[in-house]
Amino acid sequence: MKGSSEEKFMKTYWMRPAFQKKKAASKSTLVVSLFFFLLLLLFLAAWIDLAKYAGFSSQNFSRTPSNSDLQFPLKCSIWNQTNTCPKNYPTSYKPSNPNPSLNPKCPEFFRWIHEDLRPWRETGITKEMVEKARKTAHFRLVILDGKIYVEKFRQSIQTRALFTMWGILQLMRWYPGKLPDLELMFDCDDRPVIQANHFRRPDSGPPPLFRYCSDWKSLDIVFPDWSFWGWAETNIKPWRIVLKDMKEGNKKTKWEERVPYAYWRGNPNVCPWRADLMKCNVTDKNDWNTRLYVQDWDKEAKIGYKQSNVADQCTHRYKIYIEGWAWSVSEKYILACDSPTLLMTQRWHDFFIRGMIPQQHYWPVKDNDKCKSLKFAVEYGNNHTQKAKAIGEAGSSFIHEDLKMENVYDYIFNLLNEYAKLFKYKPTIPPNAMELCAEAMACPSDGIWKEFMELSLEKSPSNSIPCTMPPPYEPQELRSFIDAKVKSTKEVEAWENEYWEKQIKKQ
Repeated sequence: MKGSSEEKFMKTYWMRPAFQKKKAASKSTLVVSLFFFLLLLLFLAAWIDLAKYAGFSSQNFSRTPSNSDLQFPLKCSIWNQTNTCPKNYPTSYKPSNPNPSLNPKCPEFFRWIHEDLRPWRETGITKEMVEKARKTAHFRLVILDGKIYVEKFRQSIQTRALFTMWGILQLMRWYPGKLPDLELMFDCDDRPVIQANHFRRPDSGPPPLFRYCSDWKSLDIVFPDWSFWGWAETNIKPWRIVLKDMKEGNKKTKWEERVPYAYWRGNPNVCPWRADLMKCNVTDKNDWNTRLYVQDWDKEAKIGYKQSNVADQCTHRYKIYIEGWAWSVSEKYILACDSPTLLMTQRWHDFFIRGMIPQQHYWPVKDNDKCKSLKFAVEYGNNHTQKAKAIGEAGSSFIHEDLKMENVYDYIFNLLNEYAKLFKYKPTIPPNAMELCAEAMACPSDGIWKEFMELSLEKSPSNSIPCTMPPPYEPQELRSFIDAKVKSTKEVEAWENEYWEKQIKKQ
């Protein structure tokens, strides 16, 4: 869907004159400027602890937002007058209230960062490798001396590229000055394109390409999707707000009192397997224990998305997740409902699903026999309510806790930090790039796009340092983890086969 407002927004951002790069000030000038800025703050607000600006500390700190006295909202008046970024946001930050015991180890699924970057562990990343990734990329992003520069190659679907860049900008505001210099290529399309079998030789140099999902046959590096900062085209708000709304939505109806069927709402026309799912809907002749609904986004837009609030869709005991043309953004919203997710056999993975375990966080459903598999899953859950409820709660807890916004930022930080360690060259600013800051993106925009940017704006630095990365998997450890997931899935398949054999005997 693409209306005039969206087109206007894209033109406002992409077609305006490039944000001109200015000659870098000397280090002495920057130091003097920073000194006077800090001195001014001291006189204007003596209660601000200027030690917070002293830089990075290796200590651990409480994972709480900054004090309310340290706020940096958008400065659109400055942008509108000069088209330059304000200089008031700190370029480094030392969190206050140190408490080493409260800085946690990152969630276990962060270990997949090591696996995603493994193809470059021996060779490192060269300029030539990065340039090869340009073939399908929508944009190049460079971080240099704490600033972000972007070179656009082509327009993405809707505003995926814009909100992905916005998310990285918010990470820079969340952890100012902590990301090292790096350069990356980002492809905002759905399916992975870097096929592993093309780069089997040790010196083959696969191009490092970032995107939202990958698969076991590809080397694309997975990255959190744009909707964490809001999906304006579908009126889905930024993730922090959605999680809060989902918690309230979950309280409206106890699990035992929810409709005892499997629920799905979406667009069945994007791929054959979704069209096939619709055959499992209830009819006069068959009831596969499902309630499936077609989502018409054009119609929803006209009526103000009244039936699209994800927090209002936690009304059934079971939720169905099925991929679209590739992985689907809907995954995290479905899993957050306190209802067991009946997860259809996957072809692709995003950045977090590899850390979730069948029968613990979700219930596996066969893609090649959808209707019978769904019917059994609901029958089993309704006959084993304590187990079904526990699966729903565990999956939802994973989303609400392990995937809270602080951890999303920590995932991106650790991914980019580990990625930058592999560099064999020092990035430079591309000639056609523009510098980005929050004002450069949000101030010229309007409507829901500006609203979502304002809602997801990080107004102050984090009061903690990033979580501590877990170590890489040992080969045997990784095999055991995957084998355990396969075994759990096959166990469900065995129960399902036994169930249908008994049904046949009853006939």
